Amino acid sequence: MMFTSTGSRGLYKAPLSKSLLLLPTVLTVLLTVLLPQYQDLLIYNLQAVRHGKQFWRLVSGRLVCLDLKDTFCSSLLIYNFRIFERRFGSHKFASFLFGAWILSAFVDLLLTEALRFMFELKVDVLPAGLLGPVFALFVPFYSSIPRVQVTQLLGHVSITNKSLTYIVGAQLLTSSAYMWVVACSGLIAGMLYYSNKLAVQKFLRVPGWAARCGSVLLEPVFSDSEPTAEAPLGMGATLDIQRQQRMDMLDQQLLLSQLAHLSRNAQQQQAQTGLLNWNRFFPTLRHRGQNRHHEGPQQQQPDIHPPDNTAVAEEQVARLMEMGFSRMDAQEALRASNNDINIATNFLLQH
Repeated sequence: MMFTSTGSRGLYKAPLSKSLLLLPTVLTVLLTVLLPQYQDLLIYNLQAVRHGKQFWRLVSGRLVCLDLKDTFCSSLLIYNFRIFERRFGSHKFASFLFGAWILSAFVDLLLTEALRFMFELKVDVLPAGLLGPVFALFVPFYSSIPRVQVTQLLGHVSITNKSLTYIVGAQLLTSSAYMWVVACSGLIAGMLYYSNKLAVQKFLRVPGWAARCGSVLLEPVFSDSEPTAEAPLGMGATLDIQRQQRMDMLDQQLLLSQLAHLSRNAQQQQAQTGLLNWNRFFPTLRHRGQNRHHEGPQQQQPDIHPPDNTAVAEEQVARLMEMGFSRMDAQEALRASNNDINIATNFLLQH
């Protein structure tokens, strides 16, 4: 299992995410190492916006990070959130980032004014960079990515497929004194745009002609080739977590390969009314050794006729349908994965 439950496919079909990883990082290095005299033009100075009428700082101050730590953490998060570009498409993903970027600018001004009025806290300069949209992406990440437990620490603290993402977000949150203001603005902007309560998606979106121009310019430069079936393992905090990840990955590959084989031969198996529950025939790797240890020399062959209608949770079907999959595909994936929504989601995204 990777940094999240998105699978291990690099930046394939995510040219916008790749451009957001490379271009701001290169600019940050240039401004930090070679051109420090131009950093003043990119400072996110709200006092200059209010009193000096330098409204252009709302644009220049919110494009490039001036701190290498912020650049590193935001790059990790953008790489992790690339799943949304694959799921929504580059056009909708760009519209979300654009809408969150615009909304977070207004929320920045409102929050700083509220802090000055209510607590007499004067905030003149905020961290620079494309940070508002990055924090805004935590909203769909929390709402639409399934949470799957990977392991436990000390028997009580759960480590999930989303834990590392939240840890990196917390690191970014604590990197400067007023980063929490930018984080709150980004989260509020993300909730407004993602929920579309004020119909902001209708107005704050990238025009079709701009999306086509961006596609022509970005895809030849930043597109990746299709990855191979075998992918590297994700990051693990300890060796135990990495071993757990390896076992989970092998389990998922086994189930997905069986489901793919069944889907290709679905037309030839019309006599069957439901999909096979593959977990019944292929126990997870971590239990195979235990089963083999307790099995006697005389083993009874398992029943190879599972029930035709494996029960699926309607709540999980609804969650998959909210992601854009059909009800039939969602039910088939859940039946084949023994109601494991993470495996079902991975299969539907990859096929």
